[in-house]
Amino acid sequence: MEKDQVNPDFKVVIIGGSAGSLNVLMQILPQLPAIKSFAIVIVVHRKSTDEQTFEELIELKSAVKVKQVEDKVPLLPGFIYVAPSNYHLLFEKNNTLSLDTSEKVNYSRPSIDVSFESAAEVYKNQLVGILLSGSNADGTNGLKVIQNEGGTVIVQNPESADMPFMPNNAIQNMIPDYILNIQEILQFILSMDN
Repeated sequence: MEKDQVNPDFKVVIIGGSAGSLNVLMQILPQLPAIKSFAIVIVVHRKSTDEQTFEELIELKSAVKVKQVEDKVPLLPGFIYVAPSNYHLLFEKNNTLSLDTSEKVNYSRPSIDVSFESAAEVYKNQLVGILLSGSNADGTNGLKVIQNEGGTVIVQNPESADMPFMPNNAIQNMIPDYILNIQEILQFILSMDN
């Protein structure tokens, strides 16, 4: 993977995951220096009882600042945004995030598909979608939309996933731009910040 393959104009990296993905995030996020040119958005299936513990853990472990997600919060480069439990996270054309309480998708709210599709409609080829470990099919349809809109799609190598079902499902139903292990995902993200 050469640096010149990476679009220098990426605005958002959206990362989706479920069971086993926290382990991956805790290997990647602590190694990221402060970022300047893009935002990271994390959509992870979690229990509705997980109040702020997930955000606090990321903030504790990462040099990148975590911004609290509330309805209509501006999406700014240089920050990590974490989808709150029990809300779908949507992207607006005016560079804000909004929260939605409509029906669960793939038994989940937040749904990875919902957020991936919403981000793809707004950011098109300025979006990187990354799907991590998990145990259901959420994320695959969203990755297809990201790819159809010109964005870049990365799927965690199932061999490096605690729960390989989610990345396997994506690989069986589409052709990702990259299938990467955890260190390679980190290197890709590092290569994006100019």
